[in-house]
Amino acid sequence: MNPTYVGKVRDVYEHGNALILCSTDRISAFDVVFDESITDKGIVLNQISNMWFHFFQQVPNHIIETTLENFPLPFRDNSYFKDRSVLVKKCKRIDYECVVRGYLSGSAYKEYRQTGKIASLSYPLGIRESEKLAEPIFTPAIKNDSGHDQNISESQMQEEVGDEIFQKLKKTSLYLYETAAAILEQEDLILCDTKFEFGFYEGEIILIDELLTPDSSRYWDKSTYETGISPPSYDKQILRNYLETLSWDKSPPAPKLPQDIIQKMQNKYKDLEKRIHKCLLEKSV
Repeated sequence: MNPTYVGKVRDVYEHGNALILCSTDRISAFDVVFDESITDKGIVLNQISNMWFHFFQQVPNHIIETTLENFPLPFRDNSYFKDRSVLVKKCKRIDYECVVRGYLSGSAYKEYRQTGKIASLSYPLGIRESEKLAEPIFTPAIKNDSGHDQNISESQMQEEVGDEIFQKLKKTSLYLYETAAAILEQEDLILCDTKFEFGFYEGEIILIDELLTPDSSRYWDKSTYETGISPPSYDKQILRNYLETLSWDKSPPAPKLPQDIIQKMQNKYKDLEKRIHKCLLEKSV
């Protein structure tokens, strides 16, 4: 079986009117895929995403099936797909990343430092890196499958997709972020920012792709959080920090990764999965 589409870290297989999204153990940074992989990374990311989709099941989404035994042939007979794949509806993707930020970090901090603006809107002077914002903000981006997504203003997205669709995407995105962030506080986890994707299915806007994984979200531990710095996170920051110590120009081929970096990343991913599971388990009791 050959995938229809090979992404940096996920493979997509077409099956009639459905897709199978397979989260691999590949790792990428600065848009370059490495030769080494992180064992079970794909399983962890898929399981985290599935937990959140289940928790937010009142929000229409693309999930058809998460259990391999219920997948169509020949996929259900291939153990590789177990726990790392989902069977989903084939949707018309809305080509915007719906980013929500509760804290000032990443590309938003860079923009603010240079211009005093975030997503083209002016903010008061003196906000420090990683500082909590007065309220979560919606900062969309145009999705780019090759290379970085392009940050845009709310007004640009609103003009391009129309007010009704824009308001629906913004409202749903803020709801998902605010609800998840409040739940995660129980486990002393901070959801700095995250991105959501949506698509059309039979005329309805539904939630697609992955949901609140460390590949689509910036998670911080409250015990190591402080303003004025970029706190240690549960995403690929361990890898990025290591790569910044090298003379690598961030172009292929990627440098070899030492085993201790691989192990640290694997431990981080698995620790986050356990903590999120605990949060959602306690919430449902």
